[in-house]
Amino acid sequence: MQKLACCLLYVLLLSGCMFPGVYKINVQQGNIVDKAELAKLKPGMTHREVHFVLGTPLVMDPLDKSREYYIYTFQKHGGDIRKQQIVVYYDKNRYTRYEAHLLARTPAY
Repeated sequence: MQKLACCLLYVLLLSGCMFPGVYKINVQQGNIVDKAELAKLKPGMTHREVHFVLGTPLVMDPLDKSREYYIYTFQKHGGDIRKQQIVVYYDKNRYTRYEAHLLARTPAY
């Protein structure tokens, strides 16, 4: 009788771990940058001026100040991760250009 009671208790506890209605949150990380902000960049801007427009970059290499990375990722309810990346280039500590792979629509808006 005790074995049967222990087995039933074990099955009940185990079934609680597999509850199908577990809530998964949206996860967003990084810098949200859009085309309007990128249009404000002008050649010759300093690092500080670029940071004022776009915010602090997510990745800055302390040994190579010629590039900064603005990365944004979004994952909805545990699904696929969507990513946008902007690389800002400098020459002699002055902004020259950027390369961007933007999401068609930023999910955070």
